[in-house]
Amino acid sequence: MITVESLTYNPYQENTYVLFNEQKDCIIVDPGMHNRQEEQHFLSFLKQHELKPTILLNTHCHVDHVLGNKFVYDNFGLLAQFHEGEIPVLLEVQNYAPQMGFNYDAAPIAEHFLSDKDVISLGDETFEAILAPGHSPAHLCFYSAKHQLLIGGDVLFRNSIGRTDLPGGNHAQLLNSIKQRIYSLPDNTTVYPGHGPSTSIGFEKGSNPFIQG
Repeated sequence: MITVESLTYNPYQENTYVLFNEQKDCIIVDPGMHNRQEEQHFLSFLKQHELKPTILLNTHCHVDHVLGNKFVYDNFGLLAQFHEGEIPVLLEVQNYAPQMGFNYDAAPIAEHFLSDKDVISLGDETFEAILAPGHSPAHLCFYSAKHQLLIGGDVLFRNSIGRTDLPGGNHAQLLNSIKQRIYSLPDNTTVYPGHGPSTSIGFEKGSNPFIQG
């Protein structure tokens, strides 16, 4: 069994996800905590549920999704795992964050990176990395076929899609990623996006105004 909890942080209202199993081991995805209050809220959530962070993932490396990477590293010794193609995006955050009013401290970068179809394990549970670029150069989503869920980052939202006007964005590429990599998943797959409420593949195929199935 996997439990998915969404904690919404920073002015961009970014969804930070905590996925945990019955043994209380957890994966943190896209920590967006941007101040002490949010950091303490995050720690309180982990303590309340007696969770032990074992893996830190980034779907992509835009500023609102990596603000908490250093905090997680300092507290739990976890280096973020993401696709190597996101490194230029991550490095740019150091220049971009102060312009947006964020206090940003960069975490060390891991020596190993994730690739398409890599498998991330949490005890007996597994998640497959799905490369879905367009919002960012090497965006990954994380899919559990067993639990019919997708941690989707900023690719597909409820009745919307990720923006493509940021550096490294490509609108045609994003639409192709959704059509080829995301809409190919079962219709009953729940999508947990980087912003806003959850949705499903089937719902978006029938109603998304940007791209339907």
